[in-house]
Formats: sequence, structure tokens, C-alpha cells
Amino acid sequence: MALSPRALAVSDLAIEVFRANGALLAAGDALTAPAGLTSARWQVLGVIDHGPATVADVARTMGLRRQSVRQTADALVADGLATFHDNPCHRRARLLAPTDAGRRALAEVERAHAEWADRLAAALDPAAVAAATAALRALTTALEPEGSR
Repeated sequence: MALSPRALAVSDLAIEVFRANGALLAAGDALTAPAGLTSARWQVLGVIDHGPATVADVARTMGLRRQSVRQTADALVADGLATFHDNPCHRRARLLAPTDAGRRALAEVERAHAEWADRLAAALDPAAVAAATAALRALTTALEPEGSR
């Protein structure tokens, strides 16, 4: 069965999202490398910088699988950038929190990110950025299971 024009448009959008994701991860890895991080580690540190969280909470926040976040969290802990603490609300689900070294690495990346984002924004039409953001939010909402809306 051939794709309808609207199905083809959504398929084209999905392909561009995948391409953009790959490009963003590569840019993020280049941005984070001087601080000794990766895009994945940057993302996890960014979540727990707002307060300690369980691996499952971080995964939900980021829209990722718990197992991949667990691997990243374990690597952050092994490198002294994060630590696990006892969780008073749950005996087995420990809380992940950044260490001082993790906060310093995150601050270094955030400075570089601000400069990078400003350079990128200068090359883009603000109205197109707003429209793309709205379209991606609508796509995400449409893809979420009924129970999570």
C-alpha cells in the first residue's frame, strides 16, 4: 500500500527528526568533550543538577529507557561526577546527585553551549524555530500513549 500524502509528510518529518537527532548528538559530543563528558552524560547531569533523582525519574524526564540511563549514571559515578545516595522514599531506588566535579563539568559545558546556541540561533529564522518547536511538541504528544497524556 502506498503512503498517502499526509502519511508521506509525517514519514519525511520523522526522517528529519532522526537526522537532526544524530547531528545534535554529534554536536553535543563535540561540545562536551573538553569537559570530559558525552551528550548522554551532559543530559543526565543536567537533570540531576535540579535535584537528586532516581534513575527511573531521570529516564522519564528524558524520554529514555531506564537501562540506558543506568549505564550513564554508573559511568558518571565511576568517574566521580555523580554519586548515589539513599532514598528515604524507596529502599532500592537510590538517588543520583552530581558531585562538585560533576557540577564544574556541567558549568563548563553550559558556558560552551550558550555560545554555540547563540551562534546557531543567529543562522536560523526565529519564526521557523518557534514553528519547528511547536510541531515537534505536537508530534511528541501524538506519539505518547493515551495513558500518559
